[in-house]
Amino acid sequence: MDQNMRRELILDHYQNPTNKGLIDSEEYRTTSTSSDSCIDHLDFMLKIEDGVIQDIRFDGEACAISTSATSIMISSFIGKTVEETKQILKEYQKMIDEEEYDADVLGDLVVYDEISKQPNRKNCALMPAGALLELLEK
Repeated sequence: MDQNMRRELILDHYQNPTNKGLIDSEEYRTTSTSSDSCIDHLDFMLKIEDGVIQDIRFDGEACAISTSATSIMISSFIGKTVEETKQILKEYQKMIDEEEYDADVLGDLVVYDEISKQPNRKNCALMPAGALLELLEK
């Protein structure tokens, strides 16, 4: 991906994140996650009906990488089955860990394919993935 496109996509999802803001509903699974190395703290809500993700919401304070990764994941996962989403998260983890991965399933998440060049940012890119996987497995 072109560096300018990469920056634009990350910046857009950081400045205008998808579904930011929590709601009061008992229909959602919830979790929180924080980084040990920076100020990142995010709360998540996930609604699943009949094995399909209907909604994901989040709120909190986080860096551009964590916020944009969360936003892109939300955009990518709504309407997908739990199993499809788990497969995307598995391939995303492989990409971040510099293992062989299937880029075709990642969509816009491929924007983080070079995050390993900044090892201190890997945790930022993985933080929302871990929280969402936790919610999928609840």
